[in-house]
Amino acid sequence: HVQLVESGGGSVQAGGSLRLSCVASGYDRSSNCMGWFRQAPGNECELVSTITIDGSTYYADSVKGRFTISRDNDKNMLYLQLDSLKTEDAATYYCAKSLGTRCVGGYCPPFDTWGQGTQVTVS
Repeated sequence: HVQLVESGGGSVQAGGSLRLSCVASGYDRSSNCMGWFRQAPGNECELVSTITIDGSTYYADSVKGRFTISRDNDKNMLYLQLDSLKTEDAATYYCAKSLGTRCVGGYCPPFDTWGQGTQVTVS
């Protein structure tokens, strides 16, 4: 049974930084694409970033140049570094695992496993 658990959210001032982490359990060294999504109250869930097993990344235009996704395959960890945070970045952030191993320009096979989310507040 695969599980994803996020951590690292919190409350920061605009311009500040946070590092989100996501630990995966229930499988060994997944080769699947991984992603970060976010959802603010009243808004739809949006894709923030994805990363493949070989480190190929995609970022939504709204976070490009400010956020950095990374993964440690040996530790089954996924990270999202959030820098230069803006008030519009405030949301609950979710990590997710794709069913597939290949993503093209942010288009990935469906994400079938999701974490419970970690909240980011920017004031």
